[in-house]
Parts: sequence; C-alpha cells; structure tokens
Amino acid sequence: MGRLFGTDGVRGLANRDVTAELALGLGVASANVLGRTGQPEGHRPRAVIGRDPRASGEFLGAAVTAGLASAGVNVLDVGVLPTPAVAFLTSTLDVDFGVMISASHNPMADNGIKFLARGGIKLEDSLEDEIERQLGTAWDRPLGAGVGRVRTDTGSAGADYVEHLIGSIGATGDALPLSGLRIAVDCANGAASDVGPAALRAAGADVVVMNASPDGRNINEKCGSNHPEQLQAVVVASEADFGVAFDGDADRCIAVDHRGVLVDGDQIMGVLALAEKDKGRLHEDTLVVTVMSNLGLILAMREAGIRTVQTGVGDRYVLEEMRANGYTLGGEQSGHIILSQFATTGDGVLTALQLAARIQESGTKLADLAGAVPKLPQTLLNVPGVDKARTATDAVLQEAVAAAESRLGETGRVVLRSSGTEPLVRVMVEAATQASADAVAESLAAVVRDRLAL
Repeated sequence: MGRLFGTDGVRGLANRDVTAELALGLGVASANVLGRTGQPEGHRPRAVIGRDPRASGEFLGAAVTAGLASAGVNVLDVGVLPTPAVAFLTSTLDVDFGVMISASHNPMADNGIKFLARGGIKLEDSLEDEIERQLGTAWDRPLGAGVGRVRTDTGSAGADYVEHLIGSIGATGDALPLSGLRIAVDCANGAASDVGPAALRAAGADVVVMNASPDGRNINEKCGSNHPEQLQAVVVASEADFGVAFDGDADRCIAVDHRGVLVDGDQIMGVLALAEKDKGRLHEDTLVVTVMSNLGLILAMREAGIRTVQTGVGDRYVLEEMRANGYTLGGEQSGHIILSQFATTGDGVLTALQLAARIQESGTKLADLAGAVPKLPQTLLNVPGVDKARTATDAVLQEAVAAAESRLGETGRVVLRSSGTEPLVRVMVEAATQASADAVAESLAAVVRDRLAL
C-alpha cells in the first residue's frame, strides 16, 4: 500500500477514497500526534477546523471533528473559509493544530484532509508518517469531562482574517488604498466567495463579483483559476482595471489584465518581486520558484538584480526553502504565491490585494507591469505508459536532453519530470520560438517513449 499522504494532505474521491471512517480515524490519530507531542501531561489540546463549500466537506468535517473531540481535543469549527484563513487562525488563536477539508482546485467529487502544525505551517513528512502509523491503533479513550468540546464560530474568524488581509496593504480606518480601482473577481464558487470580495471592498475597490454562489456542487465548475475564460470576458465587458481568479480553497490566484490577457503566477511573482526589491523588503533580493517556472521569469529577475532559487514542484517545497533561509517571496506558476511577512501558506486573496496595491501605487496598468516579465514559448507533453524510475538514469535519454539543451542555448530549457502518482513522464521545453519548443519537445517525447516503454 502506498503512502496515504500526498504532497498536500490526504486527497481522493470523496466517499470512496476519502471516507467518513478514514476522516474519523485521521481525527483521532492527529489528536494523538499533533495534540500531545511535546505537551505536558494533562494538556487539553485545541484545534481549529475549516472547509471549502463542496457537499462532501459537511460529512467529512463532521467525522474529523468527532474523531478529534472523542480523543479529548477542543475544536473550533470556523465553517467555510479559505485554507490560508485556517492557517492564519491556527497561528493567531494559538491552537495546537489546524485542519482543512478541501480538494483545492480538484473537481467537486474529490475532497481532502490536510493538517497544519502549530503556527499554521504545513506538516513535515515525519509527522504525516506518524499520523499514518497511528491510524487504527489502540488508544486511551477519555471519559466524562475528558472528552473534547466543539464550538462553532459565528463569523468573527472570517472578520479577523479579512482585517488581517487589508492591514497588509495599509487599509485601516479611513485609509482606502484601492479606491478608484475596479477589479473583477472570480471566486470559483469556493471558500473565498464571501471573504475575497469583502477584503477587496474593505480596501476601497469597486468589485465585480462572479462565481460566488456556492451550492455544494458547483465549486471549480468551469470557473476559477483553472478556467479563467469567464473572467477574461467579464474584465473586458465591465471595463475593469484587471481581474483575479481564485481556486476552490483560495490558496491560488491568477490575474487578467484590462485587455483580457492572462497573467499567470510567474508574472505575478515577478511584479511583486520587483515591487518588494524597490522597497528594500525582498530578503537577499531573492525569489523562490520551482523548476517549472518559465525561463522568462528567471531571465527578467536576473536582469533586475534579483536572484532566483529553484525547488521541486509543490508549494510545500517552496515554503521549506523560504523558511530555511528567511526568504520573503516565492511561489509557483499555478498561482500559489507565498508572502511570508503576512502568511504561512499560499494565499490567493492576499496576493490579489498586494497586486492591486502595486498597480495603484505605481499608476501603471497590469499589462505594463506584467510586460516586464515576458514569458518564453513553452511546450509541455505528457508521455504515459513508461518506467518513470529510469528517467534520470537512462544514458541515451540523458544524451538526448544534453543535446537539446546545447541546441537551445541560453534562451531555452528542458525539464523532464516524473509524475508522482502515474506511470508518466512530463517533458517541458522552453525556447525562443514556439516552433522550436514544439519540435524539441516532440523529439524528446519520442526518445522517452522509445527508451522507457513498459
């Protein structure tokens, strides 16, 4: 049996892979690992739990809560809030850990359970492994007054989160830094459907809201950061200054300029990195990205005197690098952007506010700001049915990659990446022209199929 935890918690098809029984067991196991590790005898653990609005989150959240309370944990249920809001509350409420029920950008039928350690940070692998080991093992059940209590938040948690967000751009009291900006917002019928527009309005923006009517079934359905087509049309039709789109749990943000042109996470990071460097707030003038970030971002940052550090794919690896070295900005092309001065995770609404503030203070359109971070043509091909374990060791394939990199020179790049869940290798090529990127990618994909075929 493979490892239960993936790169972002436990995730799968709700009620088949992620069941009520599993959720209950994870609640108990997490209580025994996260609620008591390093704590004195008799400590009463506390946890905060939130969810996105998909229907299965109701029974999964109830099951996790039951497991926690049965193991003696006092639980604060904050209801539907973004993942970064639960991380923020885990930190500010000084609870032992947090739980988020969400499958992020996945289809509605999926769901997941992720845990946050004290301080609102993602768990280390060793803690996830210990929770997995504790599943189904015998444990001492508290009795009487020893069982945990469950309290439901009445809205103050969401209000505290919004106040924190707008404070990050100086929107306090009569200060409305986004006054005069019209922003279209696609909430993906997800967890930010209330707090996303509320934060932007509280900062003074004129907000055009779309896909903010979650019914438990419509989350991420042809909307949000994975499907920006609606947003692109609405930005143009409403004459908005720009638009933003979140995913289901609002830890991602992508943008659209006033012409309806997409601005991805790489370009947003570039815009924010340049702004932070100008203000002297970019630690060691360094931006943390993954190996899948566009070479155009790397080259633009180099020209601006900003160093880029690359990690493996996944926002947890970006965050690990940032925490290890004190870096203040990092993220992924998908729109997971971490501003460590204000958040412990990627935060879509925070990113939208910071981007809006940069547009406002610079007096420059998003199209022009993003133009400073040009994207090189990129081709990504998936090659299924191969032995991905031999990707880095097959000599003929490595020779083909070296030859391709030599041919592309300084204005091109090759990345071969094995899928974490499928017998599949991803071939990514960037080049000066789309035709060159396509040709090199097709050539390397053919070598992968020939050399690694099962």
